[in-house]
Amino acid sequence: MKIEVLGKNGFEPSVANKEYAIKKLDKLNKLIEDSNNTNCRVVCKVYNTFHKVEVTIPAKGFILRAEDKDVDIYAAIDRVVDKLVKQVTKHNDKVKDKMGKKGIRYAEDEDSDKKVVREKRVALEPMTKDEALDQMELLGHDFFVYLDKETKKTNIIYLREDGDYAIIETEAK
Repeated sequence: MKIEVLGKNGFEPSVANKEYAIKKLDKLNKLIEDSNNTNCRVVCKVYNTFHKVEVTIPAKGFILRAEDKDVDIYAAIDRVVDKLVKQVTKHNDKVKDKMGKKGIRYAEDEDSDKKVVREKRVALEPMTKDEALDQMELLGHDFFVYLDKETKKTNIIYLREDGDYAIIETEAK
C-alpha cells in the first residue's frame, strides 16, 4: 500500500509521526486484497486542544474512511487504525459468511440484513452553494443535494462534525 501522510491547519507531521502512521497502517496490507495497488491518504490536523487524524483508502470496489482525535497524535493514529481494521475485518467476515467468497470486492449481496425502506425523489433546482446552504438550514437537515448553477453537476452540501460545511462534487468516470 502506498501511504501519503500530510499535515493541515499549520501542522507538519514529523518524520517520527509519518513512520509511526506507516508502521501502524501496514496491518491493513494483509486484510485488503490487491493492497499493492492501493493508495492511502493520512491527514493530520492540529487544533487548540487536540490532534485529528483522518485516513481515506480508496481501494478497488470500496472506500475505507476513519477519523479520530486525541491530545496525543500517536493515540489518535492507533485508534483510527483500529477502526479501519474493524471495518475491513467485519466486512470481510460478512462477505465470507454470506457469499462464501473471499475478499471485500464481493460486497453486493441480495440477502443482506440491511434494506432500503424508503425511496425519495427530489427535483434538482439549479442553485449556488449559498442558496443550497440556506435551503438545507431551512429544512433542518444535515445534508442537501442540489444541482450546481455553474457546473450543472449534482453536488451534496453537508454539516461536518466540527460545525463547518463541506461540499461533495460529483463527476462521472
